[in-house]
Amino acid sequence: MIFLELVLQNFGPYSGKQVINLNPKIDEETSHPIILLGGMNGGGKTTLMDAIRLALYGPRAQCSTRGNLSYSDFLNQCVNNKIDPVADTRIELLFEHIENDKPIKYRVVRSWTKNPKDGKDTLGILGDSDTWPDALVNIWDEYIENLLPLGISNLFLFDGEQVKELAEQETPPPVVVDAIRGLLGLELADRLAVDLDILVNRKLKEVGNSKDLANLEEIETRLTQQQEDYQTTEEKLETLKNHVEELEQKQQEAFDKFISEGGKIAAERNQLELQQHTKTAEIEQVRQSMCELAADVLPLALIPNLLNQAQAQGEKEFRHQQIQISKDLLIERDQRLLAWLNQVEISPIEVEKIQSFLIQDVDSLYAKTIQTEAPWLLADDETLSQLDNLIYHLQNSKLSAKEKLAILKNKEEEIHTLERQVQTAAAPEDYTKLRQALELAQNQVVEAKANYETIRRRLADLETIIAKSKRELSDYTVENIKHKNSEHIITSAAKVQNTLKVFREKLTLRKLNKLEEEVKNCFLYLLHKSDLVHRITIDTKTFSLLLYDLNGKPVPKHRLSAGEKQLLAIAFLWGLAKVSGHRLPVAIDTPLGRLDSSHRSNLVERYFPSASHQVILLSTDTEIGKKEVETLRENEAIAREYLLKYDSSTRQTTVVENQYFW
Repeated sequence: MIFLELVLQNFGPYSGKQVINLNPKIDEETSHPIILLGGMNGGGKTTLMDAIRLALYGPRAQCSTRGNLSYSDFLNQCVNNKIDPVADTRIELLFEHIENDKPIKYRVVRSWTKNPKDGKDTLGILGDSDTWPDALVNIWDEYIENLLPLGISNLFLFDGEQVKELAEQETPPPVVVDAIRGLLGLELADRLAVDLDILVNRKLKEVGNSKDLANLEEIETRLTQQQEDYQTTEEKLETLKNHVEELEQKQQEAFDKFISEGGKIAAERNQLELQQHTKTAEIEQVRQSMCELAADVLPLALIPNLLNQAQAQGEKEFRHQQIQISKDLLIERDQRLLAWLNQVEISPIEVEKIQSFLIQDVDSLYAKTIQTEAPWLLADDETLSQLDNLIYHLQNSKLSAKEKLAILKNKEEEIHTLERQVQTAAAPEDYTKLRQALELAQNQVVEAKANYETIRRRLADLETIIAKSKRELSDYTVENIKHKNSEHIITSAAKVQNTLKVFREKLTLRKLNKLEEEVKNCFLYLLHKSDLVHRITIDTKTFSLLLYDLNGKPVPKHRLSAGEKQLLAIAFLWGLAKVSGHRLPVAIDTPLGRLDSSHRSNLVERYFPSASHQVILLSTDTEIGKKEVETLRENEAIAREYLLKYDSSTRQTTVVENQYFW
């Protein structure tokens, strides 16, 4: 397996899209193992290591800054803080491996935005033909486990802190122990043992349940008893139903008596008396308004004929006055006509004839309007108008008085009704007895209904219990067969556990013997001092290292210098990687730690070029300094160099190709 390219887009301090070529091949024929990336502390070296882990393992990745964060929160933390929240954050890792004896390339792509939907990223796998094989996406976790199992990934992707911890502790840290167990195949054996325990526990429960089942005769007896209980309960329920109906009838009778004997009215006495007072006040208001009418024009309603006679006489006299005025005007006109006729040339005889005609004409016109009696009212126009207004106002007052009399009658009838109702109310002592009798009947009904509901639920529970017993009866034979099968599985599982224990012990010894030899050889190769350690053994339980000299005497770990301890830790990891049988890249973050110059030289010259076919080094300027990088260049061990330039003002890192600190 070879990492060919790492693409970071808005990931951590890496703003925008930045591409890192990790291919150790210089050309088709030349290949150098080391990819050197230099950066100061806090400049993004560990972020590159996290990006590789995240691309490969997703939510399972053991990244340095995740801690106890959920996957969603960790993805949010990884988004570059300078970008638009809706912009994509993206990691791409292109790698090549051998599949069916042919090289094949896959580009793993993970992308997400700030606050990703469902707390997840989007995974895509791009194949050689630039297609997205969905089937591989669905089984990616299983696929990558076959290439680079998560359990042993820390043997190939590790940092200086891991080496420091391994060097200082007497027993390896948990992360290394997990890798050793995965490497030795013990993880699979342990998982199988746990699965067997789970299976045995499940079958033990099934056996226990089947043993708790009664035999056929006991089930039949129990079922018979349950059916008898059901019948008895059903009869009791019917009796309670009849009892409830009787009590409801008594309750109705008590209620009817309460109504008929004035109990309901007695309960409402205060309300009725309040209504009676209200109606009395309303009647008083109506009577007061009628008094106001009587103080006005309403008394004139007692002489309607006299008022009508006066109105008619006034109109009659007014008409005679108008006729007399018109007659006088006509006579004056005739006099002017006769005077004029006397002045013109008309004979006196003709004038007399005309005069006679005019007199007869006036008399004929006003003959029917001659007043037979002398006027006695002698009312003027204003008096007649006031008389008309008085008669009109009197009509309105009469209508209003009629309406108020109707209202007064209705109110009085309502008061009489209320008085009759109050009179029919029961006496206080009788009301108390009626109320107590009604409440007693109501309480008896409530209690009887509660008892009825309890028995009804009991009957329903018995139906469920009987149905369950019937199923047990029908399933008895099936359960008996299952019981025998479960006992067989339990017996067989115990034998398998014993066999698995022996297998695990033999497998551990076999793999550890090979690992001990590899670790010793790697340590001596790095130490370049063959007289310090002759043999290394590994404890089968704690996996701690024990060193022995040429005389077979133990070499205490505290006798080793800090640099020797660190070389021993690196040798341990190197030996584990070799024994794993996986041809995988090695990525090391801050690799040299506290090594002195001689040990550092051994590591640079012996380990880095030989650790794997591809070695990705993430170093500061004080670890792989000018001298070390020149040595690696002279030995043609470096394929590519990068400088991680960190701008503290913007807190952003830029990857500069073909450049290192020197």
